[in-house]
Amino acid sequence: MTSERLHINEIFYSIQGESTHAGRPCVFVRLTGCNLRCRWCDTEYAFYQGRKLTVAEVAAIVTGHQCNLVEITGGEPLLQEGIYPLSDALLKSQHTVMVETSGAVDVSRLDSRIIKIMDLKCPGSGECDRNLWSNLGHLSARDEVKFVLADRADYEWARDTIRARNLDGRVNAILMSPVFGALDPAELAKWILEDRIPVRLQIQIHKHIWPPDTRGV
Repeated sequence: MTSERLHINEIFYSIQGESTHAGRPCVFVRLTGCNLRCRWCDTEYAFYQGRKLTVAEVAAIVTGHQCNLVEITGGEPLLQEGIYPLSDALLKSQHTVMVETSGAVDVSRLDSRIIKIMDLKCPGSGECDRNLWSNLGHLSARDEVKFVLADRADYEWARDTIRARNLDGRVNAILMSPVFGALDPAELAKWILEDRIPVRLQIQIHKHIWPPDTRGV
């Protein structure tokens, strides 16, 4: 229902900094609230801050930016029931919809047309035991899996997970992202090349375009 209300942290138009759509203009809808507390989290302001808007109001703001690509993120967007009517409304208006989720919440209700970007938590996050592994069965060839890596131990865990769970045979792309300021991208690139694993290295390009703590980008 378009009258259902969502707790919205921010809505903004920027350059997509991650995923296979990196570099493209994109509208971001950031929902308030998260059930995890990753040690390296860069959006802690989304835990509580925000305002209540109806699905119709959010859809109108998104449409007003005149951009076809939309990412619904958080926090953890799947904690709010309103994400389902919102994503339905955006799909009906011919938007390409991405949902970035931690993977610690069931993704099975998401429309199959949505591009799921599942951020599997590595040990360095402190939330590794929260991964809901059954979610992998709901991923398709249009979806993406992301690993945020703080150190070599995180990399080895991610590498072994990719192999053990045949992730490259399940999804469109596997993304490896170094924690900004903690892991040297050049070091990560070296490991990826040495192990010849089928991943994409991503470096959150929005943090290189603007100061890394800038909001609304």
